[in-house]
Amino acid sequence: MSPTGELDKSCPPVIVSIVMGSRFWEIDILRTVAIVMMVSFHAVYVPYYLGIAGTGDFSRGAFWWWISMVTPALFIFLAGLSLPISQTRAKTVSSFVRRGLKILGLGMAITFLTWLVSPDGYVRFGILHFFGLAFMIGHFFVRFRFLNLALGLALLAVGFVYLRGTSFDFPWLLWLGLRPQGVSMMDYVPMVPWFGFLLVGIFCGKMLYPEGKRIFSIREFDGPVTRLLTLPGKHPLELYVAQWPVILVTLLIMYPDRLIPYLPF
Repeated sequence: MSPTGELDKSCPPVIVSIVMGSRFWEIDILRTVAIVMMVSFHAVYVPYYLGIAGTGDFSRGAFWWWISMVTPALFIFLAGLSLPISQTRAKTVSSFVRRGLKILGLGMAITFLTWLVSPDGYVRFGILHFFGLAFMIGHFFVRFRFLNLALGLALLAVGFVYLRGTSFDFPWLLWLGLRPQGVSMMDYVPMVPWFGFLLVGIFCGKMLYPEGKRIFSIREFDGPVTRLLTLPGKHPLELYVAQWPVILVTLLIMYPDRLIPYLPF
């Protein structure tokens, strides 16, 4: 995915979300929906990206392109929505930093593994790198309300309008959203514009769940169906990691001759 949100064959998006603290079933249901969208997209996109099968139309404006845009936006928004709730549960700064460092470490592992498969198009700053950094600094914004809304909308405007289709001749601000010229990446989720979705989510969390309490009226569900539907939404990071071996092993069984050349051994 490009910094402008445009999808090309070299940049499959990957998505993950973070939640801590008490649960609200409506948030977990939305996160479950995002997980279904994520797994569906990757199951269709990975064989296309590897040249195994023409499984979908990923041109800009097509159905799967929109899925690739809406899914990360929903995950990041929900992570922002959850941050004020988490912070009211007496979470310390160090707990957020440890969580962020753990996710950033997973991102660096993804960088190494994708470099083995594709030395030219490996993941330099993907969704895990984004969440690792965003989670560590996001809690500093929880104290604000309308400032988060204004700043979030500004970041979205800058990223999707000003930086759209723009590239630069230096690489050191790649993480921020200034994409280097001639660099192709499997996954690219820079701070601008995507941190804007997190800030808008924090604003909504402050408005809808002040002090970690829901202020709007909604029926509570706690039956077996609800527990089943919310279960995936409680484990987004684990399911993000687990989907890859499942997808790759399935493709290896179905298309061994086409997938084996990509293996780094």
